[in-house]
This record gives sequence, structure tokens and C-alpha cells, in this order.
Amino acid sequence: MPKKAPPTAIKEESMEIQKKMIAENFRQLYDAPKTGQKVVSTFVPGNLNELLMCFDFARNLPEINALQNGMRKKTGRMIMEAERAGHSEDVCTYVKADLGMMAQGNIGPTGEVLPTPDLLLLSYTGCFTFMKWFELVREQYKCETAMLHVPYQGDGVITKNMRDYVVKQLKQEIIPTLERVSGVKFDIDRLREYLRQSAKAEEDLVWVLQSAKNKPSPIDAYFGGVYYVGPIFSSFRGSEGAATYYEMLRQEVEERLRQGKGPITPEGEMPEEKYRLVVEGPPNWTHFREFWKMFYEEGAVVVASSYTKVGGVYDFGFRHDPDNPLETLADYCLGCYTNLNLPHRADMLAQYVEEYEADGLLINSIKSCNSFSAGQLLLLREVEKRTGKPGAFIETDLVDPRYFSAANVKNRLESYFQMIKQKREGSVALGVAA
Repeated sequence: MPKKAPPTAIKEESMEIQKKMIAENFRQLYDAPKTGQKVVSTFVPGNLNELLMCFDFARNLPEINALQNGMRKKTGRMIMEAERAGHSEDVCTYVKADLGMMAQGNIGPTGEVLPTPDLLLLSYTGCFTFMKWFELVREQYKCETAMLHVPYQGDGVITKNMRDYVVKQLKQEIIPTLERVSGVKFDIDRLREYLRQSAKAEEDLVWVLQSAKNKPSPIDAYFGGVYYVGPIFSSFRGSEGAATYYEMLRQEVEERLRQGKGPITPEGEMPEEKYRLVVEGPPNWTHFREFWKMFYEEGAVVVASSYTKVGGVYDFGFRHDPDNPLETLADYCLGCYTNLNLPHRADMLAQYVEEYEADGLLINSIKSCNSFSAGQLLLLREVEKRTGKPGAFIETDLVDPRYFSAANVKNRLESYFQMIKQKREGSVALGVAA
């Protein structure tokens, strides 16, 4: 008997629009060899998208390729291909999905061939794997590589020396390389205009994410949030299209607030908000819809998450500043979530639990992602101690379907929701007794 196809997921208008934006970027990449447009590959955290736009590069982001392939359930074969070539099971599965995709013809998530990049630009922010990843990719493409070294926030503070160090590299190494590879002269006024568009989009995004402080929350800031941050974390930040998208998204959420509605799920509007959670760590992409369903079927809404800050922690005040264009690019790179130390991350997560009146912190520990997973148990215990709210720990992976156990995840989540319920009932009983 043929396997029944899952019903079509219900999406907000904004989700459909960002899906089209991502598809258009893949089309631009596919067309680049024919149009003569230069191509740069870069990563999400700390990316210099506004600067790259000044040189008319088409932007390719390997993490986006991997997660998009994961959501289309293509990465299992790609990962096996990379492991057959000698890559360890413990290597980041984004890396193996990327290398496996290249080995299979470099056909991207939309079925279109991805071009050979003219430049690999690594603006390193918090993940050593990125450096090894680009070394492996460079061996395949034989193209130029440029690296912007970003100091780690060991003490949780961006100092003047750090900023000056990054700006110096931008002036002396990165911009000259971009000029030479692209053939386009740098125009700082053009950069300023892109940064204005970024700041506008960032303001609206922060408003949307902070709307989850309402009860019921009109959004899910983890599962729904990955759609919301898609344009600003990828190749659209700085564009007029991104600014328009976030203005429209804000209006959409404002209307949901006026109507007192909860989030939209793949099966429609969530009828009742029973649990409010803060989530640390990326989602699983190969079973994204099934994973989300485990939450909304229980009435659990994620009101804040660390993953939606991996490409920029805007809700703590940062905005791209067109009046200080190179300095603001430096601050952006320095301030990404994976470049924060553990005490700073604990502060942030505890603040989310308290400000969003969450029932607790849930950690999704990713097997192959050390940038997120290192120190997560310490974070869990610290946030529990500070907030008095219970925490829980589940384990999946980014894009390796072998490491998603639906039964195990579901059992842990159900136990966690039961724990929250019992803690609430105990608090009510103590209140009555008093």
C-alpha cells in the first residue's frame, strides 16, 4: 500500500513570502555562471551581507543549503556519501551534508546546480568548525579564501581593541580582496544605505520576537521563529526587500495580537497556550514538522529561543549603524550568540525565562554541534538555580536523520510538561495553605 503523503502545512503569508525569497536566491546562484555575476560563499553568524552587496556578489550560505536539504529529507544520503569518503560520524552534519551534496553533483535544495564560488569568505564567529569546513571546501573548488578573524568575547565585553582589530582587517584585507575579485570599487555611501535598511528590518524583527511576552503569545519564537529570521540571517539583510518583509511581518503579528490569537502551526491556529518555554539550541531539520507537532499538540509555545539569535542578538539593543559603517560591522560580528561566553549565555537565557514568564528552559542538545552543545548542562543548572523554574534536556541532530528518535524525544517532552504541571499545582497548594 503506498505511503500516504502528509497534509499540506498551513503557513502564514509571511512564511510563504520568505520561502519565495529563499527560492529566488537559489535561482540567482544557478543563473550566476550565465549572467557573469560573481559568487561568494559565507556563513550565517557574523556574515557581512551588506558589505558583500556593495560588490554585487551573489551570496551562497552553506548552512542554509544544509538545513534546506534537511527539511526536504535529502541529507541522509549526502551524509553517508561524506562518511564513505572518510569523514567521521562526529563531524558536524552541516559539513558532511555540504560535502556530500558536492560529491553528488552540487545540486542545491531547489534542484538547481550551485555554482563554483569565486571567493570563500569566512567571518569567523564562535565556531572553529567553520575554518576546517572552508579548508575542505577550498580543496574542492580551488578558489580564493578570505578570513576575517573575530576575537572571542572571553570576558563578555566588546572592547575598543577588539573593534579596532576587526575594522583594520576590513580596511586592509577584506575590502581590497572583495574589490579585486568582484572588479567593483568600494562605495561607503552604498554600504550606509544598506545598513539603514538593516536597522529598519532589525527594529521590526525585535518587535515581533518581543510580542511573545503577551499571553497568549501570537508567535512561536523557535519553530515559527526560524521562518521569521530566515531573510535577515541569510542573503537579504540590508536589502529593501528584507525591510519590506519585516514591516509586513510586524503588521501580521499586530493583527494576531489585536484578535488575541496564538501562533499558527502547520495544522492551523493553536487553540490554547498551556506551557511557555525558552529553548536553547538549534532545531532538528530532518523531522522539523514532526518535532514541532510534539509541542503544539501539548499546547506548548516557545516564547524565546537562542537559535533565533545565532545570526544577531538584536533584542539586547544592537542595530547596524550607518553613521559608523565599518565599526558597526565589527560589533555585529563580535556580538553573535555563538561568540558569547557561557556566563553571558546563562544571563541571557535566565532573563528570557523571567521576562517572558516562561515555565522553564528546554535544551535541545545537538549531537554534532559543539558550538551550541558545549556547556549546555551547566547552562541548564544555572538557569534553574536563578529562576526556580524546571529545565529539561533532549537530544537530536541538525540534519542527520539517524539521530532523531521520535519516541525518545516525545517521552522526554511529555515528562517535562508533566513536571511543569505538577510544579504549578504544588505552588497553588502551598499558596492556599499559606
